[in-house]
Amino acid sequence: MTASVSYGLRALPTWSSSVSGDDHCSALAMSVSARGPRSTRPLRTPARMGNVNEGKGIFAPLVVVVRNIVGRKRFNQLRGKAIALHSQVITEFCKTIGADPKQRQGLIRLAKKNGEKLGFLA
Repeated sequence: MTASVSYGLRALPTWSSSVSGDDHCSALAMSVSARGPRSTRPLRTPARMGNVNEGKGIFAPLVVVVRNIVGRKRFNQLRGKAIALHSQVITEFCKTIGADPKQRQGLIRLAKKNGEKLGFLA
């Protein structure tokens, strides 16, 4: 009683057929490996650093003009100093009112979001 069950055009091996030497698995394995791996995931877009609201805030045109006049390297140095000073002001404010470090970090994040919306980070 060596029988194999067929679905469509392919015959699936049964235990008795593999014992008797009719090995359809190797042909099936070759056909699967020839197709290669299939992925159903959508391709991800690469992460992009930068401001989502770039060029959209009220101060964005001014920031772009100053960056073009001063130069990108010098502008980024000045921007870094300004951000550091602003963070120090927020830290001193938090010490004055007795806010914990978690609240201070929240205020710094809020300042960054507001800066992005206003166009300071264009």
